Amino acid sequence: MATAAVTMRSYEGGDEAAVLGIVNEDRLPGQPVVTAGMLGEALAGRSEIDAGWWEQLAPPRTDVAVDASGRVVGVVSYAVLRAAEVGFILWLHCREDERVASALVEHACTELGTESLRAFDFSSALTRGVEALPVRHRQATHRALERAGFTGEDLWRYMRMPLGSPELLPRGSGAMAQRREDGNLGMAVRGSTGQAVGEVVVGPPVEGTGVLWWISVEQAVRGRGLGRALIGSALRLLVELGAREVVLYVDDGPRADEDRSAANRLYESVGFTEVDRLWFYTRGPQP
Repeated sequence: MATAAVTMRSYEGGDEAAVLGIVNEDRLPGQPVVTAGMLGEALAGRSEIDAGWWEQLAPPRTDVAVDASGRVVGVVSYAVLRAAEVGFILWLHCREDERVASALVEHACTELGTESLRAFDFSSALTRGVEALPVRHRQATHRALERAGFTGEDLWRYMRMPLGSPELLPRGSGAMAQRREDGNLGMAVRGSTGQAVGEVVVGPPVEGTGVLWWISVEQAVRGRGLGRALIGSALRLLVELGAREVVLYVDDGPRADEDRSAANRLYESVGFTEVDRLWFYTRGPQP
């Protein structure tokens, strides 16, 4: 459905309910409902994930798109990297109305005023680790970026798995969970020398969804079922903590530092399915 021309103005406190409604319409399966607290963190330019990146940015600006009736129909947040003249479109939502998406992208690019631009490059407080744009669910935004001269790159695979009875999960490794400084839980399997030969890290459930953040197995012990056993331990732990499902991210795009095909086969074999592909975007010369 065509949308009339929109105007832009700064985000105001009275926009909170409308913006939350728009953001939550874009929510991916496996992601928590965005709350006022999460929105407040995003507006302030803070996020537990990719925190180091957020600390390097100047304070973000957030603007809303308003239609002729005064209704908020879109929102965009953007900032400049302090150490370099690089502008970032941080997050953007518009109920996937293509004309609104284009207006928001063009507005952010104009306001940033930098020759070098990036979009959807790291995770905001609005999600649990969704770095980059989920292109299947956000086709209008994807097309708006391309029309504005951005080049997209496929970076991540976003996967999801329902968690049922522990009897249906892979057999565990017997590794004990330990709380990490970042609040996540880690489990390690150690070899004869006492050094870790396999490790898995999970995020405790939020609204019934846990995250499998990381799994690694040393090359010398691969092919012996250790990876599957570690996943089994991780999934069983999440079930014990009340998780009903689990999500994970696989960096298997062109920039991946190693082949992830074996990892993908492992995840698929235990029941993970792909939800979307996550892309980031650049325009102009990059540092």
